[in-house]
Amino acid sequence: MNDNCNCCEPEDRLGRRALLLSYFTVGYNVLEGVLSILAGGLAASIALIGFGMDSFIESISGGIMIWRFSQTRLSESEEKRVEARAVKLVGWSFFVLAAYVLFEAVRKLISREVPEPSLFGIIIAATSLIVMPVLFIAKQRTGRKLGSRSLLADSKQTLACTFMSLALLLGLLANRLFGFWQADPVVGLFIGAWLVREGVETLREGKLCSC
Repeated sequence: MNDNCNCCEPEDRLGRRALLLSYFTVGYNVLEGVLSILAGGLAASIALIGFGMDSFIESISGGIMIWRFSQTRLSESEEKRVEARAVKLVGWSFFVLAAYVLFEAVRKLISREVPEPSLFGIIIAATSLIVMPVLFIAKQRTGRKLGSRSLLADSKQTLACTFMSLALLLGLLANRLFGFWQADPVVGLFIGAWLVREGVETLREGKLCSC
């Protein structure tokens, strides 16, 4: 038997890791939101300001996870109750984020608001494209080992942030290089639809395998 087997990792250590990942998620999203809104204000970019607002909304999921994994000394029945409540809260947060993304995407298409190219914004989006996939993988691995459906659901929020960062980056680059401003809101429509789907599956608790 291999004593270094990752699957034998103590549950309390995994719980602490999940809590640290959640604190990092909230801290990073708040910082990203502030910087994005600042960059958007300087460049008069609705896309960047919207991305910053999106970052604040995504911190809701991380905050729920902090609440979830701060619960200690619970009985088995209490643990199941807290886990089920956390899954539902994360599921509903998908719909909050989806509503915002879809509204902004449609509004930009109708009003023909062109996202302004911004070097500061491109750096923010590119940084998020590096950080978010790593965070997503860490949450997925920890969630599977813990058997935590709520953390697995929260990891999908992190994956959504990756897509949002990609949409922002493509929108800014496409507009700056080719004048194709519609890239940002069109990708936003696809992301919004994906978020609705994930929210439905999370609330049903039938698609998030925690084996």
